[in-house]
Amino acid sequence: QVQLVESGGDLVQPGGSLRLSCASSGYTLDNYVIGWFRQAPGKEREAVSCLPSGSDSFTLYKDDVKGRFTISRDNAKYIVYLQMNNLKSEDTAVYYCAARGGSTCSANAFHFASWGQGTQVTVSS
Repeated sequence: QVQLVESGGDLVQPGGSLRLSCASSGYTLDNYVIGWFRQAPGKEREAVSCLPSGSDSFTLYKDDVKGRFTISRDNAKYIVYLQMNNLKSEDTAVYYCAARGGSTCSANAFHFASWGQGTQVTVSS
């Protein structure tokens, strides 16, 4: 089972940017569907973005991050990134990356078998 480690979370001011990384331990992430999820205090975990296996097309984004967040994959480094621009206070959450087999994206966290430990993103002035 692929192991994932997130990094890149930080405290940033509104309007700022962060790039989150999701690194695998020896598995090429091109063979997995990779999802980014987030969970804010007192709220349920929600899907933010998804990248299907074997393709950098057909990516999915939560409506309120479209145009601000970009998911991408670096196969040479076994890393999937989430570039987050124009951050807002409501983006504050713990962000998790997750992997599942197959080829199609899903917004359902239960469809993902492997999870990282999470990285905290705080957007505040």
